[in-house]
Amino acid sequence: MLRGQTTWCHTLHQLQRIVYFNITSQFAAMSSFFVVVLLFVGRVSSSDTKVSQNAYSPTESYFMSIWHNRLYLYSAAALVFGIWFSLKVALKKKSFSKDVGTLVYRAVKNNDRDTVVHLSGVKIFYGSQTGTAKSFAQELSEEVKTLGIPAEVIDMKDYDPDDRLADECSNKSVCVFLVATYTDGRPTENAEWFCKWLEEASTDFRYGKTYLKGLRYAVFGLGNSVYVGHYNTVGKNVDKWLWMLSGMRVMTRGEGDCNVVKSRNGSVQADFLAWKVKFLNRLQALTKGEKKSCSGNCKTGGSCKNKRRDTQEEEEEEEGEKAALKNNSSEEELMESSSDDEESGQQREKKSASVVDMEDLGNIMNSVKKAKSKDESRGDGQMVKLSKLNGTRKIEDEGERREMITPALRDALTKQGYKLIGSHSGVKLCRWTKSMLRGRGGCYKHTFYGIESHRCMETTPSLACANKCVFCWRHHTNPVGTEWRWKMDPAEKILQDSLEKHQNMIRQFRGVPGVKPERYEEGLAVKHCALSLVGEPIMYPEINTFIRLLHSHHISSFLVTNAQFPQEIRSLVPVTQLYVSVDASTKDSLKKIDRPLFKDFWPRFLDSLRALGEKRQRTVYRLTLVKAWNVEEMQAYSELIALGQPDFVEVKGVTYCGESSASSLTMANVPWHQEVVAFVQQLADMLPQYEIACEHEHSNCLLIAHTKFKVDGEWWTWIDYERFQELVQTHEESGGLQSFSALDYIAKTPSWALFGASEQGFDPADTRFQRRNKTKDISGC
Repeated sequence: MLRGQTTWCHTLHQLQRIVYFNITSQFAAMSSFFVVVLLFVGRVSSSDTKVSQNAYSPTESYFMSIWHNRLYLYSAAALVFGIWFSLKVALKKKSFSKDVGTLVYRAVKNNDRDTVVHLSGVKIFYGSQTGTAKSFAQELSEEVKTLGIPAEVIDMKDYDPDDRLADECSNKSVCVFLVATYTDGRPTENAEWFCKWLEEASTDFRYGKTYLKGLRYAVFGLGNSVYVGHYNTVGKNVDKWLWMLSGMRVMTRGEGDCNVVKSRNGSVQADFLAWKVKFLNRLQALTKGEKKSCSGNCKTGGSCKNKRRDTQEEEEEEEGEKAALKNNSSEEELMESSSDDEESGQQREKKSASVVDMEDLGNIMNSVKKAKSKDESRGDGQMVKLSKLNGTRKIEDEGERREMITPALRDALTKQGYKLIGSHSGVKLCRWTKSMLRGRGGCYKHTFYGIESHRCMETTPSLACANKCVFCWRHHTNPVGTEWRWKMDPAEKILQDSLEKHQNMIRQFRGVPGVKPERYEEGLAVKHCALSLVGEPIMYPEINTFIRLLHSHHISSFLVTNAQFPQEIRSLVPVTQLYVSVDASTKDSLKKIDRPLFKDFWPRFLDSLRALGEKRQRTVYRLTLVKAWNVEEMQAYSELIALGQPDFVEVKGVTYCGESSASSLTMANVPWHQEVVAFVQQLADMLPQYEIACEHEHSNCLLIAHTKFKVDGEWWTWIDYERFQELVQTHEESGGLQSFSALDYIAKTPSWALFGASEQGFDPADTRFQRRNKTKDISGC
């Protein structure tokens, strides 16, 4: 199509030239006629002057004759020139008529048959804060148009990638992304939504790894190398995410450096100019349908059609591809590690290597053997699956597995305040621990169940999770997966390091103004463990051993799971209190809020609730209300509660954790405490065996309890922790034969913790502290 348009433009140009020559020839003819008239007039005038010439001498008469007949001479000269010009124009007219006739014939002939279109146009997307990327986009657009190629400049904030980006895969266009890196490595304001969508799509199984297959793209990033940790982060990420969705680079990613000292070409403008020249050359090749030409060293021994290539440019592109592959592999370690990824990766390898070199055959055979051994081990049931006692380890060399915490993940989590343990665990100091050390009140677990917040350790033996919830406190910096496929640290080491690191963090408060000395000393002795830091603790194959070790140290256990591992819930040993997160009550809303990785997430969710109902110890549903997302599903929630029959239902308004590139949650989704109270009252009215027991206004949280915990009209929701330790020890010594129930270790709830009390769940032994400028609450348990 593009070539046909070019041919027609050329033909029209030739026709314009013919019209011009026709007009010129007509002008020459008119000039000749005018000259003839002038000659006739001149002849008459000369005859009138003959009488006067006889009075002069011969010489004078000659010159006087010339002077009087000057008009005749001028007219004769004009006539000669007009005849010569007319002949010349006539000859050229004949020649051009012949040539244009041929051109018109060819254009019509080419237009009649179907032409192959290799490039329909170029779309230039820009993410700009100061206008530099925008000006580059406009400049590139003008250059592309001079090549006769349609170009369009698009502001990323005006483009919906969810609806339109997939269309670019089939319209034979090339998409160029000019993106700047803003503060702390974040995208510019107009590119935030685009980048957020692209990141989520690249790791979301619902889009698939081939979602953008066929998309041809090029990326140029703008950054400043002065900021070492964030230099051109956005450009690198956009390039990586597009590649992860099977987009095809038309050339290596370019990088512009505002730091003139380290800029490759002296300035960001010069860097862009150098990249633009290469891109335009590549674009011209694409219009002709040319692919990347061979270097001339074909291992197949075949002949190369095009050996004229820039070797240096090809090496740069290959290095860029390798770097992208390396970056992508590290990113996938951060993101998803389900078996679906392995299969898609094998398929991609097959597609990319249709011809095998003999020297690579050995490596391929080794890979096949490893894959075969994995399949055999799966068939024998030797994958990491949890047994009823503790889980059996897969018979596989631990050295072949990778570590869950990659260097990039370690940096990200360390910046958030995590103290990482081994290769897959972590511990962090909860803000309620700090608050209670100062006598400013404890968390809702203190109000509902009587834990001592300053003696509680928040940890996890598995940073990996099977969900990507929109309200994730950690902004999805942790990895996700559907099965354990990493190296595994022993439970003894995890607990030992967790206690040591937690105590070190407590010691940092020694002598801090406001910290109560007696609570500081108590805080060094951990009494409770909240396995709710991040990730999915139940994924850890040695979770039962870890829980037993906690109990052996007289530490109570509060374990939270996301209701995606029903068999692991059933095989779990008794814990002090077992939580299941029920973030939504319908399949559609659960998919929207939790964004689970399992394709059969809803059957797993329902089975997990049934498994919870089989437990004899204390069980809790944990409901997180997200305004405008899940607060309207009252009847469905009541049905889920009837399914699992939990001892308690905690209902908490979602905590806004700030802006995140992985979530669209805003402050508008956070319900007011009065709205949470109204929801809980309506829900409790629909549950015949449940009533509202406690309230913690500070956390925007309420507790619905089963009426079996209301003894003689008084609530007994608190826990007798010493009694629990005695019961669990007896249970272990009997080999699990002597069991116990939730009612065997209850304690009376104080009046200040009850719903309707004036304290609204705040312990009167502490002093309420109100912040003047309330900061974002990004921690909790």
